[in-house]
Amino acid sequence: MENWLENYKQLSGKLRSLRGDASEIMAAFSKMTQAALAKKSLDAKSKELIALGISVAVRCDDCITFHVKAALDNGATKDEIVEVLGMAIYMGAGPSVMFASHALDAFSQFEATKEK
Repeated sequence: MENWLENYKQLSGKLRSLRGDASEIMAAFSKMTQAALAKKSLDAKSKELIALGISVAVRCDDCITFHVKAALDNGATKDEIVEVLGMAIYMGAGPSVMFASHALDAFSQFEATKEK
C-alpha cells in the first residue's frame, strides 16, 4: 500500500527543487495554476474534485496525491470523492477503476491525519 502522506512530502520537496532548477517554466506553471484555481463560477472544492477526476482518468498517482489532499483541505467529503471517482471510471474505463482505488486510499490516509 502506498504511503500517500509520505508521497506528498517527498513530491513537495522535489517540486521545490524543480522550481529552483527550472524557475522560469515553473513560475509560468504556477501562474497558470493560480488562474485556473481563482474563484469564479466554481469554488476551490469543485475545482479540486474536477482535478481529481482528471487525475484518475489520466492515471497520475502523483496528481492524485495532491488533488485528494487539496479537495479534502477544501472540505470535500468521502461521498463527493466517491461520486467524482464514479465519473472518472465512467470516462476512463477499467484502468480508472484501479486508480480510483488509489484515490480512496489516499483520501483515507489524509482524512485520518486531519482528524487528529
